[in-house]
Amino acid sequence: MEYVTLINGVKMPIIGYGTYQTPARITEKCVAEALKAGYRSIDTAQCYGNEKEVGKACHKSGIPREELFITTKLWGCHGYQDTLRSIESSLKRIDMDYIDLLLIHEPTGNVYEIYRAMETFYKEGKLRAIGVSNFMEEQYLDLVNHCKVFPTVNQVETHVFRQQKKLRELECQIGTKHESWSPLACGRNNIWNNQVLTETAKNHNKSVSQIALRFLIQQGIIVIPKSTNPQHMEENISVLDFDLETEEMQAIQKLEVGRSLFGWW
Repeated sequence: MEYVTLINGVKMPIIGYGTYQTPARITEKCVAEALKAGYRSIDTAQCYGNEKEVGKACHKSGIPREELFITTKLWGCHGYQDTLRSIESSLKRIDMDYIDLLLIHEPTGNVYEIYRAMETFYKEGKLRAIGVSNFMEEQYLDLVNHCKVFPTVNQVETHVFRQQKKLRELECQIGTKHESWSPLACGRNNIWNNQVLTETAKNHNKSVSQIALRFLIQQGIIVIPKSTNPQHMEENISVLDFDLETEEMQAIQKLEVGRSLFGWW
């Protein structure tokens, strides 16, 4: 496994397993399969409704806690006090003494106070790292100018069709790592049949999914592909044994469409 080092020195796997829209009834089984396939970073969120099942799978795996990296995200918080309670509730559901990475799911509520509560738990050691999700340039900069602990991660829609170059350049100046949700674009924009990607995949004897993920990872972008199929889980994590050529990277960069595929912005 390859890791990125966050601004506070914490190491995070560059590829993790996502659980968005995975029903709670199958989450434990899916996370167990992902851990078996070699994933050590698991991404969940309060609004996914499967934090408890993620925790169960991790406990039952027998993998030492220090080898796991658990991310979750706050939802529905408005201020300082309710955020403190919300963080405690996630810790209880996941049934762990600490969370490796806690993110504000989206820039709603009193972001300054929500983040201040996260800083409190961070200083107490119950959160190893804190950050944000779905914060674009203006929102990200505003928080950076008002917080004491810089966001370690910003998790945003990022894939071959939405590469977030401007935002990533800004984050780089601060030291925030960029993380991609939906790194395979949820199969949209006919990604599986894209000529640039299919030809590149053929050149490397890899799948289109592996090329799309490698394109991001090769730029230091953290990815959290999601699948309920064990075979696809293994395929998605097998992207660390090859490199794309400069010309291939440049060709994929030209696939940028300049807008969200999900109507976010």
